[in-house]
Formats: sequence, structure tokens, C-alpha cells
Amino acid sequence: MTRSIPVVSYLELAGPSRLVADECATCGALHLDRRQRCGRCGGTRLSERPLAPAGTIRTFTVVHRSAPGVEVPFTSVVVDLDGGGTVRGNLVDPLPEPAAITAGDRLRMVERVVGVDVDGTEAVAYAFALEER
Repeated sequence: MTRSIPVVSYLELAGPSRLVADECATCGALHLDRRQRCGRCGGTRLSERPLAPAGTIRTFTVVHRSAPGVEVPFTSVVVDLDGGGTVRGNLVDPLPEPAAITAGDRLRMVERVVGVDVDGTEAVAYAFALEER
């Protein structure tokens, strides 16, 4: 069996993959990185909250220049998830022409293997794919 590990701490791979935020009990702010205090109000009562696997594009950009080894062009999106939370990710297959993408388009989260080490352990990231129109 292949072992898989997430590339970010807020991606859970057990069961259906999902993003998990820390939610502040005082103000309701959602934080994707693990923390001891709320970045908005300083509250200390944080609990894990699963985020929806779908949402809408708030904004996007097509990246034509990147670091060595990163294939371009790619489309980076900011996604407002259903039920709360905003995340950044990349748009993946099927990749439409940029002119076909608009703010408000529906997306769903997908997993993708972004690397494999010498022992066969897969590094898994999340990305987004357009839902059928």
C-alpha cells in the first residue's frame, strides 16, 4: 500500500480528503494554519472545523513566470468555500482557457500527487477543478 502525506497541515487525507480550519469560539474567524490564539481577536478557544470541499471563485490570475521547475502557465484561484472559509489554490484539469474562467464559477476540491520520495511515499496537495456548467 502506498503511503501518502499532506503537503500542508490543514489537509486531512483520512477518509474523504478535506481541509480543516481552526475556528475561534469568540469571533468565528477561521485560520488554516495551526495556532494558539486567534489572529483577529486574540481569543484562545479554538476548535477544528471541517471546511466544505466546494465553493466559488472570488478572483484568479494566470501565472506565466514562476520558479525554476514549476510548469507555466497555471491558474491560481482564491476560493470562497461554501459555508465559510477562503483558500488559495491552483486550478487543474480540465484546465479551461483563461477567457472561459469567471469570478463566481463553481469549483470542487481535488487531491493531486505532487511528488514521490525514494521510499514511494506520496506528497499530496489540494487543488480545484471547475464543476460542470
